[in-house]
Amino acid sequence: MGQCVTKCKNPSSTLGSKNGERESSSKSHSKRSAVHKDDHGSACGKSSGDILVNGTKKTDAAVESSQPPMFSGDTKKDSVSSAEESSLQRIGELFRRYKDEREDAILEEGMERFCNDLCVDPTEFKVLVLAWKFQAATMCKFTRKEFFEGCKAINADSIDGICARFPSLLNEAKQEDKFKDLYRFTFQFGLDSEEGQRSLHREIAIALWKLVFTQNKPPILDQWLHFLIENPSGIKGISRDTWNMFLNFTQVIGPDLSNYSEDEAWPSLFDTFVEWEMERRKKEEETKCITSSDTEGLCAEEQT
Repeated sequence: MGQCVTKCKNPSSTLGSKNGERESSSKSHSKRSAVHKDDHGSACGKSSGDILVNGTKKTDAAVESSQPPMFSGDTKKDSVSSAEESSLQRIGELFRRYKDEREDAILEEGMERFCNDLCVDPTEFKVLVLAWKFQAATMCKFTRKEFFEGCKAINADSIDGICARFPSLLNEAKQEDKFKDLYRFTFQFGLDSEEGQRSLHREIAIALWKLVFTQNKPPILDQWLHFLIENPSGIKGISRDTWNMFLNFTQVIGPDLSNYSEDEAWPSLFDTFVEWEMERRKKEEETKCITSSDTEGLCAEEQT
């Protein structure tokens, strides 16, 4: 951003007339004599106090003094612009510290150093929240635009500044509407945009579900992830619809799954999960009963 510069006109440059410069010396001499006489008479006829030392009339000076002073720009705006300029410079220096040598972006190696300086693990929730605020399109990568816009969004331009913002960012992620936005961002974040992926790999989806629910883990999450792990052959990937609807599922369906209905518009994978989970619980209860009966029989034998 440039500085405002004001140019003042030199009063002496306006003196003299281009036509008068070519008059004959005799006319010029006679005119100077006449002007001298007129000036002398005028000076005698008027009070010498009406003329200032620089030749300006008092009336003209009064008019000039009554006008507000002209500035190169609003002082407050200039100071704000200067602060923004300084902040952008610091963000630029921070970006260059971690950017790749060949690509104008922070890649995996630079991201690791960035996280180390922030004293966070690249796989922890804080980094996901930071990527969300930066609106990062790809894992382990910040483009120049994402980094600059992200730093401005969280109002931080240094490592210490970003660290200081973490508590407020984590609190923001607890808000229902903000968390919903973070949750939906996480799906897109997990996709490989370069390969044109439209669904998450099962392993990536499981890891991201664990990560995104760090602060508000739903009761059914462990059973859901256990189902995904135990059924690898039947689950090739997680679609966007399934990902988005699972958040609704955790908010509407109770942990005992008693209010789940296949007649409602849930993804078919949820039907399979509920059926699998109810069967698992049934077998678990049967196993407990058998174990309990064996234990009671053993106790009875020991008593006799």
